[in-house]
Amino acid sequence: MSADENTPVGWEQARELAYQAGRAACAGTEQVPLPDGDGRTLAEPLRARTALPAFPTSSIDGWAVRGDGPWRRVGQVLAGGTPPPLTGDGTCVEIATGAMVPEGAAALIRVEESTIDAEGLVTGVPRPNPEWRLPGEEATLGEELFPAGTPVDPAVIGVAATCGHEFLTVRPQPRAALLVFGDELLTEGSPGGGRVRDSLGPQVPSWLRRSGATVTSVIGPVKDTLDAHLDAIRTALETSDVVCTTGGTMHGPVDHLHPSLTELRADYVVNTVGVRPGFPMLLARVPGPDGRPRFLAGLPGNPQSAVIALVSLVAPLLAGLAGRPFRADLPLVEAATPIPGRGRDTHLALAALDPAGRVATPVGHVGSAMLRGLANAHGFVVVRPGVKVAAGDAVPFLPLPLLPGERT
Repeated sequence: MSADENTPVGWEQARELAYQAGRAACAGTEQVPLPDGDGRTLAEPLRARTALPAFPTSSIDGWAVRGDGPWRRVGQVLAGGTPPPLTGDGTCVEIATGAMVPEGAAALIRVEESTIDAEGLVTGVPRPNPEWRLPGEEATLGEELFPAGTPVDPAVIGVAATCGHEFLTVRPQPRAALLVFGDELLTEGSPGGGRVRDSLGPQVPSWLRRSGATVTSVIGPVKDTLDAHLDAIRTALETSDVVCTTGGTMHGPVDHLHPSLTELRADYVVNTVGVRPGFPMLLARVPGPDGRPRFLAGLPGNPQSAVIALVSLVAPLLAGLAGRPFRADLPLVEAATPIPGRGRDTHLALAALDPAGRVATPVGHVGSAMLRGLANAHGFVVVRPGVKVAAGDAVPFLPLPLLPGERT
């Protein structure tokens, strides 16, 4: 295993290393029906299968006219029909919004800006700008609408449907499993007698789904023995691309994760990150039977630290495995109050955003073992090493993972 555990990797570098590890292991494509595409990633460019619009389309309810008025009505055009051409000057057809404009029409007149006399002749004045959409106005035949790597959301699905697609070619969704370590954990009831309630087993799967994974299994608590750890990890690796573990990332008497990784011939992508809270975390590559690596992410046992490890290492890894771009530069917000640094480590400070999403206020209850602050936060203010943030400073902000398909 190739990492110096005594030299923590910088937080921003760790994110990039995790992403690049996932990107290198990204492989394969699959086709899914449009309704199943939300939250997936395009594996190839999405191109228009027809011009958009495919034909001249009325933007109004009114009249399609030819020549000078008044105009004699010779028919009606509704959406979904193909009208005959207008061949005679002084004629018009009634036309509905979304209907195909007949060949030979010179202009459209809105129904509310027209009159019909006693003889049934239509009069009105067309507006200066045409009242219809021209073929190819939105897209031309074969035009690339979205590049490979685009996250699919409902709007992308709608565009795909509009231009004639029934399926999307996407990257396989990364599969993730969760192993909860710790003999001290309870899975039900109230804590007591030296045992605490497991809070990571119920919540981490949802964070994984919000980060783009499908969760294959949640197992635990796993007994604090090397054999139990190895058995659980090997079983989870059979059906997952990423196995997340909670706890056991140190070198204490019941911390068996590092020995397990040695036994599995894994190599570290990242071993220890200079970030607080969140120490210690790790990400390792494990050889897969098909030649493609699998990954193990070691999350600390303290709940807030575990979530920080997840957003720091697992979310970028999953983005890489899904073939989507990674946003290394974070949006800037204004700090509402001073926020201390953590010396040579990056400080991820839980904060809530104002309704406009521009000002971040640190929340309370932010100890590494606490979750109340996390529940009241939108994400983390990133305080870089050696920096002390003053009120009013512009600071990077790392949002918590969004729901699938939700825009940043």
